[in-house]
Amino acid sequence: MAERIATLDLVSKGRVEFGTGESASIMELGGYRVTTDPAERRRQWTECVEQCLNMLAMDPYPGFKGQYFEMPCRNLVPKPVQRPHPPVWVACSNRDTIKMAARNGIGALTFAFVDPLEAKQWVDDYYRIFKEECVPIGHTVNPNVAMVTGFSVHPDADEARRRGADGFRFFRYALAHHYIFGEHKPGRTEIWANFERARHALPTTGASDGIGTPDELRHNLRAFEEAGVDQTVFIQQGGRNQHSHICEALELFGREVMPEFKARAAEREAKKLAELAPYIEKAMARKAKLAPLADADIPVYVALGRKITEDGSGTERQKANAKLWEKAAQATLNDPLRHGKSEQST
Repeated sequence: MAERIATLDLVSKGRVEFGTGESASIMELGGYRVTTDPAERRRQWTECVEQCLNMLAMDPYPGFKGQYFEMPCRNLVPKPVQRPHPPVWVACSNRDTIKMAARNGIGALTFAFVDPLEAKQWVDDYYRIFKEECVPIGHTVNPNVAMVTGFSVHPDADEARRRGADGFRFFRYALAHHYIFGEHKPGRTEIWANFERARHALPTTGASDGIGTPDELRHNLRAFEEAGVDQTVFIQQGGRNQHSHICEALELFGREVMPEFKARAAEREAKKLAELAPYIEKAMARKAKLAPLADADIPVYVALGRKITEDGSGTERQKANAKLWEKAAQATLNDPLRHGKSEQST
């Protein structure tokens, strides 16, 4: 996973944000035989995320043996563009996980679909705990709260709802199917068909869910901004939403809504980081870092073929091949044309 994140950071020129999650779906947990016990699952998540970040930041990774994960000294390649590592997030569906994110110094990516009033309570909890209790899980922090909301914008409010309401309602229904109430037969259960049968009993959507006119969306986003939310993530690809409608909505958003928020984003972020700077310094001081290895302590690993030869456990052919390559390794291998020497002299 660390290699994938680093590679993607390279090909995107440093734009990766590393999202993590513990999961609470039997389809995911059971597929990987992960425990359903929340306390143990969190310990597994914590140990493995911390080691992923150590691999991204350390050169070489000194090795680790924990309760759930073990790996000897190796050097992760490639290294990410963003050093020591990209910003880290964890998916949150309740306030308990928000608090955990704050304690670990990572972004809280919330999927609870709360209104701005409740969002303020979540944000206040997050930043209070970040300031008082944060011990970073990584080598840097990412103090951010992102709220997921619906998205469908059109000059006509009714048309915005016609285009986007069902997709957002289906997204919420599908999450609840997998995480709360559903019974699922792989390859046979049709969640959309179940959604259509249940549609009449589901709550409606509107401007408070990011679905409406540009003015309605602007008003909704201002409420999140005033609540202290750092980012909003638009759910627009759910259900049978049409690609052309999504593109039209994004273009309208870009023209009529986004400029206002973009204009004050840099100043807002700078002010926030200035306020948090002393707390970040204290948080980093509380972190117990995995000790790097001095060069003299980095282990040396002998090639398997040579090891076979030296301990006498290989076949005669393996031993002969190992001796052949051992002699080659001791020779000076130069390109005669590059070094101005004849092939005979080398």
